[in-house]
Amino acid sequence: MYSIQSQNIPNAGNLILANAEKTTQAVISLHEGARIASLIFESKTIIKELSDFSYSDSYAASILFPFVSRIENGKYQFDGKNYQLDCNQAGINALHGLVYNKTFSIVNQEITDKNSAVTLSYKENNPPKGFPYTYELQLTYTLSEKGLSIHIKATNFDQVPFPFTVGWHPYFYTNHLQDAVVKFNSHQQVAFDEKLITKELIPFKNEGDFTIKNKQLDDCFVMDDDTIEFITPEYQLKITSDVAQNYLQMYTPPHKTLIAIEPMTGISNSFNNQIGLQVLAPSETYEITWHLSII
Repeated sequence: MYSIQSQNIPNAGNLILANAEKTTQAVISLHEGARIASLIFESKTIIKELSDFSYSDSYAASILFPFVSRIENGKYQFDGKNYQLDCNQAGINALHGLVYNKTFSIVNQEITDKNSAVTLSYKENNPPKGFPYTYELQLTYTLSEKGLSIHIKATNFDQVPFPFTVGWHPYFYTNHLQDAVVKFNSHQQVAFDEKLITKELIPFKNEGDFTIKNKQLDDCFVMDDDTIEFITPEYQLKITSDVAQNYLQMYTPPHKTLIAIEPMTGISNSFNNQIGLQVLAPSETYEITWHLSII
């Protein structure tokens, strides 16, 4: 039988989803945007906190909404109006959306002998001037012997439409990062400027293996399909998406045994360049599921 337990930690109430043997478990930090703070699957460490890489610097495993990556100078225009977001990246850009530091509440829990699932909610009823819309974001995490799935449901409760993209920012832990390989199919890469703001899409071809060795990554790719694989000596994982257009951001923080492999529905500065940008009408709902399986 799977389980769901609460863990009260100062400034970070956690939920722990686990199998009966505790060999597979996911820790969710409710006060940090309901992110996955830890993931162990069949006794293999997949996501791990590092003491010298704080969440305020890493945004590790945060849900990115209503925008992914960066908005240049925090400025954008929508429906003929100009907006200014807070620039939380050293006063330069708006970074990683608006829910990464929000507290989520528990809506529903389900436990069976095959999985445990929890649905969490954040309702934006006091929106900032830079994104003056009311909405609800629901996250459903399901842990099972097949892996971890994340279902995201965004609902517009405002009287007007709003723009959005959505993403997930997990860092995967391995002691053998230089020997690891990411597998994906792409024929376009995002060219960034010095502030990591999108300049243009350029030709790029990757079909299958993308080696990590001797690379310092902070790169984004247009996916040809919905599947990313990460192959390490310790484990192999696959991330799949149930939407048609997908983007992949990868980042290797210096001197860390980590790599961020981020599935996204848009790219840097999407509120201005419209690449991957979608619009959610009043009372409408958008849903996406990412599934992470260990293979």
